[in-house]
Amino acid sequence: MLTPPRAVVRREGGLYALERALQRRGFRHVAGADEAGRGACAGPLVAAAAILPASRRGEIDGLTDSKLLTPAAREEIYAEVVARALAYAVVVVPAEEVDGRGLHVCNVAAMRRALATLSIRPEYVLTDGFGVDGLGVPGLAVWKGDRVAACVAAASVLAKVTRDRIMVGLDADFPDYGFADHKGYITPEHSAALDRHGPCAEHRFSYVNVAAVSGRAGRPPRYRRPGAGRSHQPMERPGPVGGTVGVALGEQPRPPVSVGEDVAMEGGER
Repeated sequence: MLTPPRAVVRREGGLYALERALQRRGFRHVAGADEAGRGACAGPLVAAAAILPASRRGEIDGLTDSKLLTPAAREEIYAEVVARALAYAVVVVPAEEVDGRGLHVCNVAAMRRALATLSIRPEYVLTDGFGVDGLGVPGLAVWKGDRVAACVAAASVLAKVTRDRIMVGLDADFPDYGFADHKGYITPEHSAALDRHGPCAEHRFSYVNVAAVSGRAGRPPRYRRPGAGRSHQPMERPGPVGGTVGVALGEQPRPPVSVGEDVAMEGGER
């Protein structure tokens, strides 16, 4: 049996070139997945997935890596993605889950959950940086995928805007840290606030800088978060701020295919 010739994707083809090449090969629904918040030491990790229309009429002007957009532009692109996407899903992993399971495990699991809860089953999956197995469809991990593939860029905008909105909401609950400004990432102002006030319930105690100021630096990462009855125990999380969000709480290890029963997992469909 002859194998089909290789598809050549040229850089000058733009952000939609990779998806269009896959669609020409018969993969009509190409999903992209990305995350926001890996490098933050406070707040949740957020993953998103999106399937964009195959036609050129569904292309979104100005779509690119969310980190290259201004906050105002991100909000505009976010609205366009929600309006035009064939399907989208967002998963929020709280800080205590990141501490309990580890960042990379949570990152891959969250992208897998987002992809698995899309209302349209993808036929091919593009992910930013990390491969995601257990989906039952072919996929490709793309270096800097949010600057190479439109569906990954759309997912990056969904994840970033959702997380930024959450951090702005948390700023009202924890006004000493400036979450609305730095969104939980490590900045001189954030580090100074940590030194002055110590960590709050939304910090990731498995991160070295947080563990150091909490007095728990000598403990293994998975055991650094204070337990029940401590002054920094997790508090009730505010509800989703716009968009379509699922909160993954207390998930135990399970086979990758058994993700449909996660708490409050929803997707957007048009």
